[in-house]
Amino acid sequence: MSLFISRGLAITLAQVGLLTVASWSFIGCNDAEDLDDPVGAEGQAVVVGEPGGGGPAPGEATFASREILRNLSYPMRIVWGPDDHLWLTERTAKRVVRVRPEDGLLKPAITITEAFQSGGQDGVLGLALHPDMFKGMGREYVYVSYTYDIDPGEGVDRRTKIRRYKYDPATETLGSPVDIITGLPGSNDHNSARILIGPDYRIYYTIGDQGNNQFDRKCLPIRAQELPTAAQVAAQDWQTYQGKILRMNLDGSIPKDNPVINGVRSHVYSYGHRNPQGLTFGRGDKLYANEHGPKTDDELNFIEPGKNYGWPHVAGYQDDQAYTYDNWSASSPASCESLFWNDYMAPPSVPQQEESAFTTPFKEPMLTFYTVPDNYNFFDPACGFLQYICWPTVAPSSLHYYPAGFGVPGWENTLLMTALKEGALFQVKLSPNGKSVVGEPIALFPTTNRYRDLAMSPDRRTFYIITDTAGNTSGPNGGATTALENPGAILEFKYTGSN
Repeated sequence: MSLFISRGLAITLAQVGLLTVASWSFIGCNDAEDLDDPVGAEGQAVVVGEPGGGGPAPGEATFASREILRNLSYPMRIVWGPDDHLWLTERTAKRVVRVRPEDGLLKPAITITEAFQSGGQDGVLGLALHPDMFKGMGREYVYVSYTYDIDPGEGVDRRTKIRRYKYDPATETLGSPVDIITGLPGSNDHNSARILIGPDYRIYYTIGDQGNNQFDRKCLPIRAQELPTAAQVAAQDWQTYQGKILRMNLDGSIPKDNPVINGVRSHVYSYGHRNPQGLTFGRGDKLYANEHGPKTDDELNFIEPGKNYGWPHVAGYQDDQAYTYDNWSASSPASCESLFWNDYMAPPSVPQQEESAFTTPFKEPMLTFYTVPDNYNFFDPACGFLQYICWPTVAPSSLHYYPAGFGVPGWENTLLMTALKEGALFQVKLSPNGKSVVGEPIALFPTTNRYRDLAMSPDRRTFYIITDTAGNTSGPNGGATTALENPGAILEFKYTGSN
């Protein structure tokens, strides 16, 4: 996390017209408890709120909510399957499971014992189902990404792989593993790990900057701007893929129509990303991503092939507001290893760069959560020792497009974004051409939880949100808390009409 330097008096987010005070959030490191029996909580009515958390207005959608089950082991991804089950990865239990939404019956599909999980942000991560699954074509394929240790017994050297399994309906399990690609960057932080199979039948995969330049990884340089050479591609050396969105064929090979960047065609589709955990296709096959900012400027981006998105030189817009790129790995004359990490003030030996010093062309975001002035005070007494909870970010954890047609009236052509802060699902309206945002984001389904991912029923009127098993959040009421309402749960929100 590059540092923000507070240079003046405190202001409130209300003064700068923002929705809420929120933050980038770090995944809790406690291992989850074993699964309890499925729990079906009593349902209750939910009315979605106005922008900024206001009360319901006439004509707003209403939903019945319930908890389907809880005590999952850090669920990471959830997908609605063509078998009318919810498919999930459990990051720390290293499993893929299926859940029947009617009663919460959980059926393990596989435990990936090879996966390495240490208590950080590693383990079993991404999940995607083949678009032709159960269509009689023999393509009952499930794609899973996970971290592994390439040299067990000799310290930890994480990598990430994407593996394809085949689902056996008779045994309701996954088998016949085939490694699609191995040796991708892996870390205990900022793995991103969103798998998406596009309308072009290509795999899109996000890899974060690995959490470099912060905490115990402060002396590792951010490589989000580094591009692979032809020699590295030939050697299948993928370590420059940090901070990238990748595009690959279903067998892991490089598509012939991938962009040529800096003279080299590789899996790299776009670069200059920090921690893009959300990825979705919208109307006209437009690709969108969101990503965590440092202390400000979570981003919603329109992704175009070959484009640079600015990190770590720019966070959000190139406005020299509240962010400098403080490169700890380049500290001199004091070595980085001799320094103590400080989240607010870099030592004099650490080079600092304003955003305006970055002259390479890059693409700015469609929207930030949130941009604040250069004199913003990042110390909020409401969050006590958990100051990062009150930083002006929401920690976006997934992204989904809501198309026109049947579904909830008025929701067409919007993006739905789960957030680890505020216990909210954010809805963002897109312009008719899909290249900009209309109006302000709306916060939906407020609870005191960390929302990790979202799946929708085929009629797009029932929404399933998975929550983190533990961690810190603000919830809808602000402040900071570690007491989650629904730890490691699947929450259902079913549309019941308009009030």
